[in-house]
Amino acid sequence: MGARGPKPLPANVHQLRGNASKKPLAEFLDEFRPEVEIPDFPSWIWPEAKKEWKRLSTELERYGLISKLDRAALVLYCQAWAKMVWAERSLTRAMKLAEDAREAAEAKGDVYNGGDGLMVRTANGNFTYSHHWVVGKHAASEVKRYLDLFGLSPSARSRVTTSDNRQGALFAEEGSKDKWDGL
Repeated sequence: MGARGPKPLPANVHQLRGNASKKPLAEFLDEFRPEVEIPDFPSWIWPEAKKEWKRLSTELERYGLISKLDRAALVLYCQAWAKMVWAERSLTRAMKLAEDAREAAEAKGDVYNGGDGLMVRTANGNFTYSHHWVVGKHAASEVKRYLDLFGLSPSARSRVTTSDNRQGALFAEEGSKDKWDGL
């Protein structure tokens, strides 16, 4: 079950609205703001997930919406994205094959009743949804859930707080190649 009631407003939005709930200032100052930094890239994720990781992580960093703590959520989002892309591509191929089979059957004067790619005929003659459609539907709902976590859907955008805590080069000397040099 989801959380009850309206989601809490970020401190800056709450203050801009005039602090109608009269929350103490200390409650706003204690708000957790992790350091803005792209998490380490996992080497084992799918190729399509890697593309999405590179695309999205730079945007999230630009807006101060990512930290090292978000690695698992970003991995889950990117993997769900890759599954959705795979399912949509597979479904498109299956629908094309079904259309070709229907046209071939009609050219021979036969009746085609093998499904349209979205619906497939089972071994006992019934129709069911294609497994590509089922995987795609599930992956799309996962993608939406993770987009909401990062504030990347229109409705979720109003509920996120950016972090001004940017990573600095504390120990590394200027011009060093590795962020851990100098430790």
